Amino acid sequence: MYRTATGEEIFVIDGHTHFWDGSPANQKNIHGKQFIECFYAYHSNLSPPSEKWEKEKFEKYDAKTMFDDLFVSGYDDMAILQPTYLTDFYKNGFNTTERNAAMKKSHPDRFILNGAFDPRDGSKGLEDLHALAEKYKLQGVKLYTAEWRGESKGYKLSDKDSYKYLEAAQKLGIKNVHVHKGPTIIPLNRDAFDVADIDDVATSFQDLNFIVEHCGLPRLDDFCWIATQETNVYAGIAVALPFIHSRPGYFAHVMSELLFWLGPDKILYGSDYGIWTPKWLIDKFMAFEIPEDVSKETGSVLTLENKTKILGLNAARLYGIDVEAQKKKIRAGGGYAHLSEPVPA
Repeated sequence: MYRTATGEEIFVIDGHTHFWDGSPANQKNIHGKQFIECFYAYHSNLSPPSEKWEKEKFEKYDAKTMFDDLFVSGYDDMAILQPTYLTDFYKNGFNTTERNAAMKKSHPDRFILNGAFDPRDGSKGLEDLHALAEKYKLQGVKLYTAEWRGESKGYKLSDKDSYKYLEAAQKLGIKNVHVHKGPTIIPLNRDAFDVADIDDVATSFQDLNFIVEHCGLPRLDDFCWIATQETNVYAGIAVALPFIHSRPGYFAHVMSELLFWLGPDKILYGSDYGIWTPKWLIDKFMAFEIPEDVSKETGSVLTLENKTKILGLNAARLYGIDVEAQKKKIRAGGGYAHLSEPVPA
């Protein structure tokens, strides 16, 4: 919960979090080492110095650290756990649904658990998706189109096999499809994260919501031209958001374009934990205004109403969260005990 200096309560749903194990003990090969080191470079270069972690902690943090960072020192009310399997790089997977499920089980009112699928897994993968959806009552999945599988270095959502999985997801009641369409991470291939296939599937699957994580960066223009016409395409601003510290002008450009093309109802906050932590991100976001010269051209303004939508209300709508009822649950569990004083805006 974020409270402004004047007492407004802003309900926060963190749309992009992970409970990973990138430790050397779990690395299967050089690619596992490369991947977590690339993550750590993003963390180190885009975080304020005071927020930088030691590499060992970054590679594998514990459940208590994650909970405290999100919900105690951080402003998150709820967080969506997004899996990233990478089983070609990590012995037990990098960040699996099963690993994330332990967090959900410990804190059922604070976490939303998403699953995953990979259409290259064939009929066995369809069976696994059905079992996963039944076991965890999934509302969403996270897809990683650039993940390596044997000799394959990625797939497209518009592939024939992908259609089978999207059809299955729809029948299973999965409504929200989060897709990593952002910067490459070594050793993955940049082109496998291209946003073009979003245009195809968003048109073909009107009953699904496609949340494009990292808003297509560095292909912002391509993404915006797709998302403005596809009513079921949304922008996740994880990875874009930390530029608010290191490159505020660039962040202003990204946000002004997203607001111009998509509007404030189709943008979702995400910290990308554990690359970054919610507190400093939200503190800076709440204090941020799009510069006048940028706003003059696009007409984009980050009002308190717009910030409230982006930080939580948009995700709440997609996941059917009754915000007032959820606040009562969290309060009843003592979840707001640390918020005795308003948080300065």
